[in-house]
Amino acid sequence: MTATRPYIYYDLAVSLCPKCLKRVYGKIIFEDNKVFMLKKCKEHGSFKVLIATDIEYYKKCRQYAKQSEMPCKFGTQVKYGCPYDCGLCTDHEQHSCSSVIEITDRCNLTCPTCYAGSSPSYGSHRTIAEIEKMLDIMVESEKEPDVIQISGGEPTIHPDFFKILDIAKTKPIKHILLNTNGIKIATEEGFAEKLAGYMPCFEIYLQWDSLNPDILKKLRGADLSDVRQKALAKLNELNISTTLVIVVEKNLNDHEIGDLVNFAMKQKCVRGVVFQPTQFAGRNENFNPETDRITPTEVRQKIIEQQNIFIDNDLIPVPCNPDALTMAYGLKINNEVHPLTRYIDPTKLLEASKNTIVFERDEKLRDKLIELFSTGNSPESSSKIFDSLMCCLPKIEAPANLKYENIFRILIMHFQDAYDFDVRAIKKSCVHIVHKDGRIIPFETMNLFYRNNEVYLKQLQKEDESFTF
Repeated sequence: MTATRPYIYYDLAVSLCPKCLKRVYGKIIFEDNKVFMLKKCKEHGSFKVLIATDIEYYKKCRQYAKQSEMPCKFGTQVKYGCPYDCGLCTDHEQHSCSSVIEITDRCNLTCPTCYAGSSPSYGSHRTIAEIEKMLDIMVESEKEPDVIQISGGEPTIHPDFFKILDIAKTKPIKHILLNTNGIKIATEEGFAEKLAGYMPCFEIYLQWDSLNPDILKKLRGADLSDVRQKALAKLNELNISTTLVIVVEKNLNDHEIGDLVNFAMKQKCVRGVVFQPTQFAGRNENFNPETDRITPTEVRQKIIEQQNIFIDNDLIPVPCNPDALTMAYGLKINNEVHPLTRYIDPTKLLEASKNTIVFERDEKLRDKLIELFSTGNSPESSSKIFDSLMCCLPKIEAPANLKYENIFRILIMHFQDAYDFDVRAIKKSCVHIVHKDGRIIPFETMNLFYRNNEVYLKQLQKEDESFTF
């Protein structure tokens, strides 16, 4: 009898050596009910990387593929192959669902965990002219960008911060997010009131991370509990649309994922929560990638296990980049959240929806959801909207017009690093950063190669010209 391998071979990936960032082949295998990547670097040896803890969900992500939406303009040609040609290159398979404009390198914190390596003394502020050019680059690429994130560093410390928001509001941008640690909102009189003037189509992307002061100290270098609560109280008072952003590390704050979802659902201004597994890039103090990395499927499972509103079939892959994005949607009425993603036929999600992570801006899907949750419709009539329903529809008195404040979403947003890097998924990356030289670069590769590592990148390009796909 012939011997068998202790695993099931599933796929072949183009990955990176986590030590030198050279391209290597990775073998995707199923073993012990988990998904691993096996890869070998000639110089640094072999690596076995856990990339998923749920084989069925990992395979399910492959079923959410649909035709890619291209940007209106590409920036670079293919010369060396992914990930060495970013800009966006003509071989990239997704437009910019969300575009990050970093208006400053500086921050009023020096967080132990920071993909940009920001601090009060690091780098500089961008000029107004540079920032407007970056915004115009995104408009040229997208015509009407779905989401622009004003980011940094800490963008609120830019001396021309409100002037920058004024300029952004003149552009044909559908939704503006402000990425912030909330310090200025909490401590500066009138700051939040001024932000409220940029509503609607304006949202706060509030760094939150934990409800535990000790965990905040480990992630952010300071106990920001009081600051965060004061900022959120002000945002609730003014009902400024807010998303709470949680950086997740294994055995640090993954035990409170359910508590964070429950907390977020009770906040008037909060439209959702985003969980971001730590990307091993930039500054990662007190972080061991061998033990502290958490996979998206682990985050997904902990969401299901640690709260009792959203269940397994509420958390589904997002078609624009199913390997990196998982979402659940709920309808928020009278301080109660009613899950609704479970009632979306996946085939309709693939056929009718735009490639975007902002599904409430998709008019076709939004209108279907309004009809679906109207008590004027019986389950039978609702089934005409969707070919099939996963269970009986709840009787929910939906508002006459679904508004953004009636939406609550959970999003798992995973940015691959050199450990779990897979070119197949990177080509579908839809969260992009505008480089200071004008190139539009996927978030993942920006932090690995293009932020502070381009001298080494040129060396890799030269040494790796013989690599073939």
